[in-house]
Amino acid sequence: MSTYHALIIKISSMGDIIHTLPAVTDAANFIPNVLFDWVVEETFAEIPQWHLSVFQVIPIKLRLWKKKWYTLRSWKEYNNYITQVGAKKYDAIIDAQGLLKTSLFATYFAVGIKHGLDRFSAKEPISCWVYDKCYRINKIQHAIERIRKLFAYSLGYSVPSCIGQYNIRHIFQSCIKKSEAPYLILLHSTTCLLKCWPESSWLIFIQKVLKFSDYRIKIPFWTKREEWFVKCLKNYFSQIIVLPHLTLWEVSIQIIQASAIISVDTGLSHLAAAYDCSNLTLYGPTNPELIGTYGLNQTILRSKTGRMDNLHPEFVWSKFKDKFFT
Repeated sequence: MSTYHALIIKISSMGDIIHTLPAVTDAANFIPNVLFDWVVEETFAEIPQWHLSVFQVIPIKLRLWKKKWYTLRSWKEYNNYITQVGAKKYDAIIDAQGLLKTSLFATYFAVGIKHGLDRFSAKEPISCWVYDKCYRINKIQHAIERIRKLFAYSLGYSVPSCIGQYNIRHIFQSCIKKSEAPYLILLHSTTCLLKCWPESSWLIFIQKVLKFSDYRIKIPFWTKREEWFVKCLKNYFSQIIVLPHLTLWEVSIQIIQASAIISVDTGLSHLAAAYDCSNLTLYGPTNPELIGTYGLNQTILRSKTGRMDNLHPEFVWSKFKDKFFT
């Protein structure tokens, strides 16, 4: 049986890339000879490689090229991308991004029948002009289910009724340390300030956790501001462990080994969901029914007002304790 070659266009963000993995699993179950190439922002290129049905990752730096469009290096790198993505004829090309910039600057140059959302379904309706085949998929459902339907319609199989499977956790099994002392992970950082939980709320929450248990608490950081915050926490609480800068592979191992996780709406919370880790995620302005953590062992708390400061730490702690300490 000859290989069925398909190309995925889903370049960012981390959560959106993770949301596409269950559709890849579906396709592999229905089309055993399918192999995917995947166009993705270079920053997140590590993630698609973890799925067994992904053959090649084609990195793109569209964000950087847009910022530095005037440099010769950007034009050379973009021309290299065009050459690479157009070098193979695909049996199907699925643009799961639904944005004009992606369809014009990434999808357009791929060779093969192009599939995507129609003008009523895509985030930017004009993006559908690039596609050969368009599909109408209701926006009022979780992003994972929308992408699963897009893949099913594009590749010609029935939409599965079961819960989606990310199918990436198994590759980390050999890295898990059985002797690791139990710990919690706090995923507090996000690029959107409206999604941040106040630092004072984190402080109160940590106090309650440590008063109730002897767990250690591991906290990663990425920015200078986040580094300052977690190091301040470390000065208050000896049980805090400040994680160094880690790769996605390294942070995945930390997440998988955690006894439980509390997070805000960030890419790493979706990564935790992909590993079926016990996770409580706090939501404010975004609707978790559409883009929330999806899968086993996921608990969601959403502010009724859409403001994160209205998720009181005492309330969050009571839900966390009832879920993970009883």
